[in-house]
Amino acid sequence: MWRPTNARLDWLTARPIAHRGLHDKAAGCEENSLAAFAAATTQGFAIECDLQLSADGEAMVFHDDTLDRLTAETGPVIGRTADDLQQIAYLNGQGTIPTLSQLLDLADGDVGLVIELKSHWNGDTRLAARAAELLSRYDGPAALMSFDPAPIAWLADNAPEIVRGIVADGATDPEYDPLPLPVRVGLREFRHASLTRPDFLSIWHEWLPCTLAREARAAGLPVITWTIRNAHQASDALRWCDQITFEGYRPPSP
Repeated sequence: MWRPTNARLDWLTARPIAHRGLHDKAAGCEENSLAAFAAATTQGFAIECDLQLSADGEAMVFHDDTLDRLTAETGPVIGRTADDLQQIAYLNGQGTIPTLSQLLDLADGDVGLVIELKSHWNGDTRLAARAAELLSRYDGPAALMSFDPAPIAWLADNAPEIVRGIVADGATDPEYDPLPLPVRVGLREFRHASLTRPDFLSIWHEWLPCTLAREARAAGLPVITWTIRNAHQASDALRWCDQITFEGYRPPSP
């Protein structure tokens, strides 16, 4: 088992992590919005969020590959420039799609940021490079993670000072079906470890307990989990991991 290269990771497990911010659609606070991130910061929770690449290479805070679910626009996020995306309002929330720079300005080092690099599984590392560039100038606690080993391996080689993690769920979901079987098996068995050398793991709570989590914690790697939606799930998950990523309920404030 590999061992972490970034030793100062206490911040990662110190506070529950608000999944896509502390959002509340009924209150007009959409996921991955600046309003959701401000709410999490006010309550003292760490923040999990997602990044997509714009057409002009900017890191945009948005979960889906397409605009269809959360906005009145359609089509791929990567088909629009950053300026265009920042003008697009959410259907059921205040504000527009933010950049990573805007999130960093808002957080200002007050809470930890756990940032997922979304991927098209095509070897493109431009999003990782742009996020690393921005985080190199940021003083607060932050980490980058991905299901896809390619951007994390790029970070290990090109920006090793930035905390990096792998998101894992056993690679059995139908969403993995387009990937060749050897790739899916490699993800499940963590065959990329010598290339990605992650500092932490984020493991789907329904895959816990698993050998990977036990071996990682024994080697000194923090393990966080997602997505916890009630106190019972939290209590069960914390038997096998070090911190929860939550949504839809409020764990005790830090």
